[in-house]
Amino acid sequence: MKRLLRIDWDVIAGITAAVIAIVLHLLHIVDVEVLFTIILVLLALLLFRDLRRESHDEHLGEAVNQIKGGVKSIEFSLAPPAAVLIGPRYLRSESRRFVETARGEMVWFNVCFLMFRSQEVFDLLLKPAIENPLVRSIQFISDESERDLWTLNMLSKIKECDGSGKVLEPRWRTLPQTVSFILAETEQKGQTEALLSFWGEPFMARTIDKQVPRYVFWVHGHSDLVAQLVDLERKHRI
Repeated sequence: MKRLLRIDWDVIAGITAAVIAIVLHLLHIVDVEVLFTIILVLLALLLFRDLRRESHDEHLGEAVNQIKGGVKSIEFSLAPPAAVLIGPRYLRSESRRFVETARGEMVWFNVCFLMFRSQEVFDLLLKPAIENPLVRSIQFISDESERDLWTLNMLSKIKECDGSGKVLEPRWRTLPQTVSFILAETEQKGQTEALLSFWGEPFMARTIDKQVPRYVFWVHGHSDLVAQLVDLERKHRI
């Protein structure tokens, strides 16, 4: 039924009538005047059909333009989020995507080295950053209490990675155990973005002798919070 409705029946009817008129003329059943009359009527019908379709197309074009204008106004009214909360379900994949798309200098601020005792966690987070050719250097700003863990859990694993020379000696400071973040310029947007987490529940789950991230915020480059994190990092770096 749908195929039948898509057929242009008025064109088929016009062609059929014209063929019949020509055949009748060849058989000397109708005169030339009748043939011309039939042709003129068919031409008038086709012209009327085209005018009607042209009017329909104009209305359709106006409707499409109105829809486009409405969509653009909606896009302009929707401000992109400053940060996105990433939960346990997507934490691994999004964290890996962040380090794989990073470039330039990466700063790891107040990160717990105990979680890197697991080779799986190291291979998920830090190794892709070290072996990322677009990352120029990796600077840790860490609490004094992490010195032994750096030696035990980090150095040997880092040396086994390609590009281990880009990992700089941590800057040891006395840091409050309140906030932890990774700063890097992202390849896709060309802006400095951050993975931000907080010490303690519910953002970090405490297991045996360590804090494991459970929720992180992906802070986008247009957020004012990025500037605050950069200032915090520079303050403790100096």
